[in-house]
Amino acid sequence: MKNTFIYILFFSFFLVACHSSEEKIQDLNIETEFEETTAIDFYLGADLSYVNEMENCNAIFKNDQKETTDPFTIFANEGANLVRVRLWHNPTWTNYSNFKDVEKTIARAKNAKMKVLLDFHYSDDWADPNKQEIPAAWLEVVDNTAKLGDSIYNYTYKTLQNLYNKNLLPDMVQVGNETNIMILQKDDKPSAMNWSRNAYLLNKGIKAVRNISKDVDKNIEIMLHIAQPENAIWWFKQAKENNVVDFDWIGLSYYPKWSTYNLQEASEAFKTLIKTYNKKLMVVETAYPFTIENADAAGNILGADALIDGYKATQEGQLKYLLDLKKALKNAGAKGLVYWEPAWVANNCSTRWGKGSHWDNATLFDANSVPTKGMNFYNQP
Repeated sequence: MKNTFIYILFFSFFLVACHSSEEKIQDLNIETEFEETTAIDFYLGADLSYVNEMENCNAIFKNDQKETTDPFTIFANEGANLVRVRLWHNPTWTNYSNFKDVEKTIARAKNAKMKVLLDFHYSDDWADPNKQEIPAAWLEVVDNTAKLGDSIYNYTYKTLQNLYNKNLLPDMVQVGNETNIMILQKDDKPSAMNWSRNAYLLNKGIKAVRNISKDVDKNIEIMLHIAQPENAIWWFKQAKENNVVDFDWIGLSYYPKWSTYNLQEASEAFKTLIKTYNKKLMVVETAYPFTIENADAAGNILGADALIDGYKATQEGQLKYLLDLKKALKNAGAKGLVYWEPAWVANNCSTRWGKGSHWDNATLFDANSVPTKGMNFYNQP
């Protein structure tokens, strides 16, 4: 695994979420029926969890013609076919990524005729490779694995049932986010891996998805998500040894800044994982800066240290990175690539760490709200 300090620094920044207590999520007119989309051979996705918040922070998004346009429409028109969205259990520190906000995001994605990947963090805050903190509501049963298993099962099932009742059932579900370490821990100080406990809890989440899928007669595919391909090699081996096997997708985060693997090595890891476990594979998080300049007062997470040889911090460099990663995935037999937070643009809202976005130099929109050349990875072979 990579340097722990770097991971902590990176994901501590992810504890930010722009919001204003005076601003409320506006209700969305949700269609009662959605057209079925055709089968997809390769998913090209965008994590758009921040969009509702950005719009409430007065951010705008423009298409290639420099016309202000709904961002979901922009991505769909560019060729995206999947929207990823995160869900926190009860995030009292923000008005976003709660169930109501996720409903809105899923509806917008479906209205734009895109598939949906729902990412259960199983936390009230960011879950990541160094922090898998239990929701406050479940803390009293943190040491009772059986009761905690019931909590994760009931919550997962009920959430999906409620979405089904509103015709918002996702096509895929992540049972956890970047679960490199044991899930549902007492605090942000990671405990040693207890695979007996970890496997039991993961399998309870998986079982909830399988059961609701059967009960409503709708196919929902299951993904397990690990940060960085080098970590997936050992993690999925240990998971299989502990009978965590009933899933459809291997989901990966791949950020060159935090990975020990270059693109060629990552491609070999993709091949190994697909062949070894006979699962579909998708990179569900990646990003690359199109500039080192900062568009607002919030410091950016991906600085000059995020650059890799052959890929400059330019719009052309961003596009080249994404096209080369897409090629590496396809050559390995993988089935998808998702860009992380391409719409977390510069804005006038305050976060825990500053005012603005910590990702504005790595979005797929430039300082004028127009798509970068990197956006073309959706439609270029």
